[in-house]
Amino acid sequence: MKIVADTNIFLATALNEPEKGMIISLTVGHELVAPEVLPFEIGNALSAMVKRGRLTEREGLSAYDEIQKVPVELRGIEIRKALTIASQHRIYAYDAYFLQCALAMRCPLFTLDAAMKDLAAQLGIVLLEE
Repeated sequence: MKIVADTNIFLATALNEPEKGMIISLTVGHELVAPEVLPFEIGNALSAMVKRGRLTEREGLSAYDEIQKVPVELRGIEIRKALTIASQHRIYAYDAYFLQCALAMRCPLFTLDAAMKDLAAQLGIVLLEE
């Protein structure tokens, strides 16, 4: 089964967050998919963590390298539709890209973001949860 995975799924795994085991158990044997903006969002998130002192530069680069080992299919999305979602629900476009991807592919969405889970449910997107 294909699963649209949010950026926080990749970050939590690479940074050995407490959810890592659950993430691995729920995704093993499935194909991960994400909008083609994923690498840029990961880079932005890691640079923000370095800027805030949560990670050193070396740790940020190491996390990026770990994420690159995860097989993920990057998909183009209809940005106009994503911007409509973002405007109507007052969310960032980056979050709307993942929602639009899940809608277009009719795939479950896997995210750790509670607000995104709520909105996905409102949009009729199936959520992958433990």
